[in-house]
Amino acid sequence: MGFDPNEPEQRRRLRAALKAADIPIPELWLKYFSLSGDAGEYEVEAYLQGLLSLPMTQRDLLALAANELIDELPRPHAPYSDDFAADTADGRSAPAEGADEEGSGNPPDGPQADN
Repeated sequence: MGFDPNEPEQRRRLRAALKAADIPIPELWLKYFSLSGDAGEYEVEAYLQGLLSLPMTQRDLLALAANELIDELPRPHAPYSDDFAADTADGRSAPAEGADEEGSGNPPDGPQADN
């Protein structure tokens, strides 16, 4: 196996993506292994620390595993107009204009007192 000059940068970016998404190494390794990755969990950890080199195909499988885990993370999405119509059709009320991000209808500074 020859030295790949891109490996250190690929490793650095993988570590940065894992940190940003708060994905632990055991979770990454399990996903990687399920995608037919050959390296053990300790080898993956050593690779991420820069102590071990991995072949390009294994590095790419780690990247694929990380990207799939990142894609599975729940993220907020902006609502479409139809989303509000569905809320009112099933008996729930649509959030009031100016409602907080959670859609509870309460202003951001707390619940309103009932009069």
